[in-house]
Amino acid sequence: MQPSLVTKDLTVRFGGHVAVDAVSCAFAPGQLTAIVGPNGAGKTTYFNLISGQIRATSGRVELHGRDITRLSAAARTHSGLGRAFQLTNLFPRLTVLENVRLVVQARARRGFNLWTMAQDHRDLTEQAEAVLDRVRLSHLAGQTVAALSHGDQRKLEVAAMIALQPSVYMFDEPTAGMSVEEAPVILDLIASIKADVGATVLLVEHKMNVIRSLADRIIVLHNGALVADGDPAEVMASRVVQEAYLGKELADV
Repeated sequence: MQPSLVTKDLTVRFGGHVAVDAVSCAFAPGQLTAIVGPNGAGKTTYFNLISGQIRATSGRVELHGRDITRLSAAARTHSGLGRAFQLTNLFPRLTVLENVRLVVQARARRGFNLWTMAQDHRDLTEQAEAVLDRVRLSHLAGQTVAALSHGDQRKLEVAAMIALQPSVYMFDEPTAGMSVEEAPVILDLIASIKADVGATVLLVEHKMNVIRSLADRIIVLHNGALVADGDPAEVMASRVVQEAYLGKELADV
């Protein structure tokens, strides 16, 4: 199967420090790949290189066979790359519905103006409402984002990414800061994204129980380099992964 996303010898240096070291990896449609490693391993930096938040020192990023290495983060988003951040990235003074509708409008490349009847944009609002229903936020559609709990903000961020309809979904610790009751909603959403639309899903996560429940594949970064790649059970049992986690049993991580 043709990969959706490929990195080739992707590298970034900050002064004398190599944060990501020649990482080559391909990600296929319908596959959820978990990216793991100890703190400082380069996981989020690798995400930043793929999504365009930082510029690579060398190497390439390809999306559906197209070199996007020099594209801005916004251009990569329009090309089909969607990313949810560790810290929510929303418009706090707008309502929940307005946040998602803005994403739908951006995807459709349409906007409101004085000469356009709101009725013409009813379909955009309906699309936004459908996304909110999917993430179980319909009851908060009129609430401002600033008034939401942290968990509901994380759900809204996932809703905004779903509204983009990307071909590649990137989740950076999606359950960080969420309660035990809130986290399963996000995990169910991630599982449904892979199952329903056959999307490519990348997941940075520290919680091994989450990885075991979702991942089809695990890659391990350590000191910026790719040190393991394969079936979750095999990778988690490997010596190099045990050493990367400083000798801890992965069940305890």
